[in-house]
Amino acid sequence: MSIVPPAPAPSQTASTANGPIDDGLLARLFELGVDRRSFLKYCGVLTATLALPPSFAPRVAAAVAAADKPSMVYLAFQDCTGNAESMLRARNPDIASVILDLMSVDYQETVMAAAGEQSKQARDAAVGKGGHILVVEGSVPLGGDGYCTIGGESAQQILKKASKGAAAIINVGTCSAFGGLPAAHPNPTKAVAVGDVVSGVPIVNLPGCPMNVDNLTATIAHYLTFKALPARDSQQRPLFAYGDRIHDNCPRRGHFDAGQFAMAWGDEGHREGYCLYRLGCKGPSTFHNCPILKWNGGTQWPIGAGHGCVGCSEAGFWDTMTPFYDRLPHIEGFGVDSTAEKLGLTVVGATAVGFGLHGVGKTLQNKLGRNGDEQSTVDVTDGSTDLGSAGFGSSPAGRDNPDGKAGPA
Repeated sequence: MSIVPPAPAPSQTASTANGPIDDGLLARLFELGVDRRSFLKYCGVLTATLALPPSFAPRVAAAVAAADKPSMVYLAFQDCTGNAESMLRARNPDIASVILDLMSVDYQETVMAAAGEQSKQARDAAVGKGGHILVVEGSVPLGGDGYCTIGGESAQQILKKASKGAAAIINVGTCSAFGGLPAAHPNPTKAVAVGDVVSGVPIVNLPGCPMNVDNLTATIAHYLTFKALPARDSQQRPLFAYGDRIHDNCPRRGHFDAGQFAMAWGDEGHREGYCLYRLGCKGPSTFHNCPILKWNGGTQWPIGAGHGCVGCSEAGFWDTMTPFYDRLPHIEGFGVDSTAEKLGLTVVGATAVGFGLHGVGKTLQNKLGRNGDEQSTVDVTDGSTDLGSAGFGSSPAGRDNPDGKAGPA
C-alpha cells in the first residue's frame, strides 16, 4: 500500500540553499494547516535531535521532502503494539506523520487495509524489490512453531525472508532490540532479539517501552539526508539518542548532588521535586534522551510526572532493574532503609569515574530521616567497587568507556 505521492514536475519545486523542496509535500502540509515555515522549523528540530549544526537544517528539509523514498516493511512479532501506537502519535502529528507516511509503507499490519493473503503478497512484493527499510517491533520466539505464527510462518521464518536485501533494519522498542519482556526469566518462548537471528544487515536499535517516535523520525531523516545510518554505540543504539545517561540531563540532578531525596511517595520531598533515586529511579544506569525529547508533544515524561525511570531502554532491564521501586545498586548488607551516606561510602565513592564529571566523587551531602531534617556530609575519597557491577552506567557501552558514555561501535 504505497502512499508515496506522484513526483512533481520540475516547475513545482521550491528551493533552499542546499537543495529543492518538493512543493507537492508543501501543498499537502498546507492542506493540513502546516505552512512552509513550520515545516522548516520542524526540520530544524530534527537536525538538533541528530546533534547536527543548524546549518544542516536546509539539507535535512530537502532530503525529507524529496519524492524518491525507500520502501518500509514493518513487522510485528512478540510485542504489545506500543511502538506502533507511538509512531501513530508523532510529536507533531501534522508534520512528522506526513514525513513517515511519505515513506512507501508497503506493509504494516496495524494500519494497512489489506488482510490475509493480500497483505502477505504486499509484503513479499516489497521485500522482493530489495533496498527496503525493515522496521521490526517485538522479540522473536525460538521455542517452537506454536509461538507467534503468522499465515503459517513462524516469526523467525518471516524475519529471515524480510531481511534479505534490506538496506537496514530498525528495531523499534526494547523487545526487538534486546528481547524485552518476553525474554525475561524464565523466558518460556525462548525469545531473542532481532540481531540474534539475522546478520549481514546494518541494524539500528531504538529501545524503550515504547521507543520515542522522534528518534525514529530522526533516524530516517539521517538516512535520507546522508544515505547512511547515524553513528551508534556498541549496542547499535544511535548516539544522538542514547549517548548520555538520563541522570546527566535530569532536571532533578541538582537535588541528587545536594543530597535531597524523596523518601516516600507523596512526602514533602516528592512534592518539591526532589531526586527519585531512593524510590527506585534507574536514571543513573540508563542511557536515553527522554529528558530532552519528552513525550506527549514534548510536554512531559515519567520523572517529570513524579515517577522514577525504570531503565526500559537497557538490555535485560526486566531482570536487572527490578524491583522497580528498589534503588540500584542493591549491595549485600544494605537494605532499602539504609542511609544514603552508607550507600555513598560503599558505591558512589567507588564509582567516582562514573560521576566524576559532576563532582559527586568528592563530596556527597545526604539528608537523613523521612523529612530530611538532619544533614550529613560524607567525604568520599577512595573505593573499589566497579562501576558496571555496582549498577551505575551498567550498559556495556558504559563499561567500555571510562567517562561512562557510549562509544561508537
